[in-house]
Amino acid sequence: MSGTLRTVIVRLSQAIPVILGVVVVSFVLTRALPGDPAVYFAGMAADENSIAETRTALGLDKPMAQQFLVYAGDVLAGDLGQSLSTGQPVLQDLMTRLPASLELTLTALVLSCLIAIPLGILAATRPGSVADHLCRVLVTAGVSLPTFFTGVVLIYVFYYLLGVAPSPVGRLDFIYIEPDRITGFYLIDAALVGDWETWGAAAKQLILPAITLSLFTLAPLARMTRAAMLSALSSDYIRTARAAGLTESKVLYAYAFRNALLPVVTTLGMVFSFTLGANVLVEKVFAWPGIGSYAVEALVVSDYAAVQGFVLAMALLFVALNLIIDLTYTLIDPRIGFETR
Repeated sequence: MSGTLRTVIVRLSQAIPVILGVVVVSFVLTRALPGDPAVYFAGMAADENSIAETRTALGLDKPMAQQFLVYAGDVLAGDLGQSLSTGQPVLQDLMTRLPASLELTLTALVLSCLIAIPLGILAATRPGSVADHLCRVLVTAGVSLPTFFTGVVLIYVFYYLLGVAPSPVGRLDFIYIEPDRITGFYLIDAALVGDWETWGAAAKQLILPAITLSLFTLAPLARMTRAAMLSALSSDYIRTARAAGLTESKVLYAYAFRNALLPVVTTLGMVFSFTLGANVLVEKVFAWPGIGSYAVEALVVSDYAAVQGFVLAMALLFVALNLIIDLTYTLIDPRIGFETR
């Protein structure tokens, strides 16, 4: 068995107790939510008999332990339950909304990396320069300005005042038809079928929310890149490489930046994990139909199945992301062996 395959199996086996814990905790916490979903779905004018019938239909009249066993059995069978607020299976809702959140988050992270990493390198190689001060300003602004405020300002300036941005009505304007679903990513699906008009419309809708989110995510990336590069540039092997007569670009990118990539990749994974589940404010401001807004809507009406499905989906994504980060480490630094981890 190869080292890569062994690591994948070990990481997946280590993730099983974590996922089981997430299932238990999410089940218990959703039952602790204020409000009674039976009262909500029976209606404000319902009497006690109607509420009791609704509670029985939802399975909420059973003991907590029995409810959990039923839920765990359904999860093992791939059934996340029925969303009471949408009337659709939770798995179907998640599969519909997850690509929207992933498309927004990944686009924002790409924009962040294109700005934060070069800026962090410049700031580390030129301490006290304009690039260094700009990096500090962007980091401070990124962590200080709420995403909903940034989004509202961008909408006001580029949509209301300048009129160069489309209306914030979701992933596509009303005059366009959604591309045939292949991956769920509008940009990819439209490109695969050659519908470039829809591709352009989807890209325009994506610009402002992606910029809003990237302004928030670039702060930790720029800060970590700067700190990691400063640490790498002060190392003995960098002084040795310079003394050996290597060019500055070779020293900077082949040695310093490669060794600084490990903490940057770790930060990127953490930022992606956090942003995917916490971009609900951006989704609300731009009417983006992602899983963040879906979870909040489910919380408001105490939709147990939808909330539990969201938490489980995020846990699985985190496990997959951590596995990808572990594998990426070995590509960046071969000294990190699979067998020793």
